[in-house]
Amino acid sequence: MVRLLVKLALTAAVGSLLSSNPIAAQELPPQARAQRVEILQGPALEVAHDDLAIVRWITTNPRGDDEHFGVVSYGTDREDLSQKAKGHIRLNRAHPKTIFRVRIEDLKPQTTYYYKVTSTDSAGESDGAESPVNQFTTPGPGERIVANPSQPGPQPK
Repeated sequence: MVRLLVKLALTAAVGSLLSSNPIAAQELPPQARAQRVEILQGPALEVAHDDLAIVRWITTNPRGDDEHFGVVSYGTDREDLSQKAKGHIRLNRAHPKTIFRVRIEDLKPQTTYYYKVTSTDSAGESDGAESPVNQFTTPGPGERIVANPSQPGPQPK
């Protein structure tokens, strides 16, 4: 009889572990959106190769939906920033600031690009902060620029 009770207890414990959904248990309802989002730092070029660049900026936490996107509108003409690059992030509710990093690919070497940044929630609704137009020039083939390294020290090629 004791053996049967132990078997039942173990079966119940294992069954509850296997059928629980810890992800759903951790999901929280969205926070209220921030009334005003500000760009606190940047945007700035973090690194550029001959065919890609990473742009980084810091904003106040936009709150709202945890799933967000940093968006860079860019092009080779200051008046035509119709190309878009997006970088997905998940907001940290405990932090007052949010760091966005967006990778822009398929660039041409030794070309000047103009860009501006913003951020959106998962539905594509803007957080309301948009930078002025900035620019960077991609390096020549095989070269790279480390303009705003995330870690100090020498950068391997």
